[in-house]
Amino acid sequence: QVRLVQSGGGSVQAGGSLRLSCTVSGFSFSVMAINWYRQVPGDQRKLVSAIGNNGDTHVADSVKGRFTVSRDNDKATAYLHMSALKPEDTGVYYCKINNNARDYWGQGTQVTVSS
Repeated sequence: QVRLVQSGGGSVQAGGSLRLSCTVSGFSFSVMAINWYRQVPGDQRKLVSAIGNNGDTHVADSVKGRFTVSRDNDKATAYLHMSALKPEDTGVYYCKINNNARDYWGQGTQVTVSS
């Protein structure tokens, strides 16, 4: 059974930092790309960042220079490092993997940035 368990998040003031974690079980983590999405009420989930199984990374233009993504294959965990946070970064963050055309999602974690 594939499970993605997220941790981290919370409430910070603008300019602060947070780290989100996504631990995967039930699947060979090292071969998977991990994607991070953000969702705000009334909108669909949008890709924020991704890391491939070779370590290649992608970050959305809106968070470039502030967010980075990393992975620890030994811990089967991916991380989203968020710094210089802005109120517009507020939302529920989800990690996701895709296997055989099926998406598996973490439970989501709330990030709230106050001005």
